[in-house]
Amino acid sequence: EMAAARLSGSENRLVSLPLSRIRVIMKSSPEVSSINQDALFLTAKATELFVQYLATYSYKHGRGKEKNALTYTDLSHTAEECETFQFLADILPKKILASKYLKMLEKEKRDGEVREDHDEGEEEDDEDK
Repeated sequence: EMAAARLSGSENRLVSLPLSRIRVIMKSSPEVSSINQDALFLTAKATELFVQYLATYSYKHGRGKEKNALTYTDLSHTAEECETFQFLADILPKKILASKYLKMLEKEKRDGEVREDHDEGEEEDDEDK
């Protein structure tokens, strides 16, 4: 039996994250019916260590050292550049100006229309054959 199962309120400080919130997140998965205390504790601890690693890595490899601060830009740069963290790229996107984003959307829309027109043309060719 692991120590996690015998944790009293004061020993819960072994993890900083709130176990009740982690339980709610875990239960939100349809595959999960019940959650063992040890599994809950280990998930919380692993999450905490992961966040710590991400923050430390981002601080060391970002501009944080210069400013003595960890910034969102440092985190998004890590997600973009470091293979280990690339799965976070959608969650930590690079910040861009709203005007730039709107231009990108407009371009995607135009490109999409061009592609659709092209596809329709191909279908007509197929019918002629």
